[in-house]
Amino acid sequence: MNKFISFNKMITPTIIKVLFWVGVGFSIILGLLQIIAGFDSYFGGGYQIFMGILTIILGPIFTRVYCELLILFFKMHETIQEINEKLGSKDN
Repeated sequence: MNKFISFNKMITPTIIKVLFWVGVGFSIILGLLQIIAGFDSYFGGGYQIFMGILTIILGPIFTRVYCELLILFFKMHETIQEINEKLGSKDN
């Protein structure tokens, strides 16, 4: 509990993981809506269906890359803290 109160333990990486799954779900739902709209359209329906399929495929990939970049900053922070603790213990 002390690490949480003193901000030594980060909770944002856990939140980012949850946001990843929300982003994946949003991408899939948006892609399905585009496909349904494409089937209902008289003109340009093929384009909407194609874009819906691309959204379903590429949406989760882009969401994953974005979340990994965010988590990368927290991993770097943890590594720097570990290095700092090791160097601090040698001084004592």
